[in-house]
Amino acid sequence: MKNRGFEVVADKHRKHLDKSINIPKRGSKTSAGYDFYSTETFTLKHGEKFVVWTDIKAYMLEGEVLNIYVRSSIGIKKGLVLANGTGIIDQDYYNNPSNDGNIGICLINISKEEVTIEEGERIAQAIFIQFLPADNGNSLEERKGGLGSTGE
Repeated sequence: MKNRGFEVVADKHRKHLDKSINIPKRGSKTSAGYDFYSTETFTLKHGEKFVVWTDIKAYMLEGEVLNIYVRSSIGIKKGLVLANGTGIIDQDYYNNPSNDGNIGICLINISKEEVTIEEGERIAQAIFIQFLPADNGNSLEERKGGLGSTGE
């Protein structure tokens, strides 16, 4: 039985069919975060943003979520942040019909300098976390699509 982990999305949903995709992994045996790698080289001017489609999807147990954060070296040294602060990947994003769960990481340049990210560079880190549902305010709705599709 699979508990949690990462897979490459189905070919029909991949953005980079011509490239070998790096499965996220921890930098050391005690690291909490799994490093995500850029699938392409790109340059951002001050205020610009760019979505890196990783061609990776994540599976997890019920009651878990995958949180995505910018790597400290990208934030502190290069001045890039996640456009949404923290990425939240829900369990039902995996295998969704719109994009098979392809995780996109949107970076924005808040530095005054132009910043280049190279293909294969570690850009974000993700941590699997357990969460607790509230007594009220829960939903019985099922996901029908990919990014931003819940509540539509």
